Amino acid sequence: MPGLAKFLQLFIDGISLGALYAMIAIGYTMVYGIIGMINFAHGEIYMIGAYVGMLLITYLAGAAFGMTLPIVLALALLLSVFITSIYGYVVERIAYRPLRSSQRLIPLISAIGVSFFLQNFVAIGQSAKTLNVMRLTPGGSVFQFADGSSFQFDYAKMLIVGVTIIMMTALTLYIKYSRMGRACRACAQDLKMAALLGVDINRVISFTFVLGAGLAAVGGVLITNSTGILNPFIGFLFGLKAFVAAVLGGIGSSPGAMAGGVFLGVVESMTSGYISSDYKDAIAFGLLIAILLIRPTGLLGRAQVDKV
Repeated sequence: MPGLAKFLQLFIDGISLGALYAMIAIGYTMVYGIIGMINFAHGEIYMIGAYVGMLLITYLAGAAFGMTLPIVLALALLLSVFITSIYGYVVERIAYRPLRSSQRLIPLISAIGVSFFLQNFVAIGQSAKTLNVMRLTPGGSVFQFADGSSFQFDYAKMLIVGVTIIMMTALTLYIKYSRMGRACRACAQDLKMAALLGVDINRVISFTFVLGAGLAAVGGVLITNSTGILNPFIGFLFGLKAFVAAVLGGIGSSPGAMAGGVFLGVVESMTSGYISSDYKDAIAFGLLIAILLIRPTGLLGRAQVDKV
């Protein structure tokens, strides 16, 4: 069953890629859901998370601490989330908060400026060359059919899917039951009314940027551990793809971002396997155009009704 083995391999690859898209798309959709703006610097936050994580992994694995690889990876993830969240907070304070009451085009231009600044900041500090970094989870489990055909589930991809499921479940429960989660939902429904009722909207908005940055950092560390490749420009295209995933699922909807990410990842993987990898980006952005024409609210989004 060579055809089935190929399909399963592409499907597994698509699920793991889509899980990363979903994790990063959450950052776009939460910010948009609360303040109605798109943070186009979010892809670079993901890139910074990848650099911080890989630098920490290289240091911790090379130092004589006697730590096992799972502990090294866990520490790198936690520290990367912490440091990258600071970047997310600073971006919100500098590039968004002073411009929140201005025309929507102005914060968008500001975010693009921050994006290019962060790219060049990392390129100057860490070199613009593509780096081959150490992978902590090489290899994988091979599943073979009776006819000799097989497919492989890489350990790095298992880690991506497992961590994504855990984090998305925790995020859903946190937003649903915690006090800050209720404040986020209130601000998403009506920002001005939430402020009148005593919600600290500045704190909530900063929280969404910090949370999105933390999720992006996890995604950056996991994808770099999977591919072993790192450069200062990986965040631009990957961030755009995550934005496409958010729009596909319904911008402003967290479940929609998850669904859109997985859908986009599977479509890209199938396109690469059955057509050509040269067309996967064209297919991704073609889907964006199609969904905007057919269903502008996305797969799980709801049309907003303006009250008069």
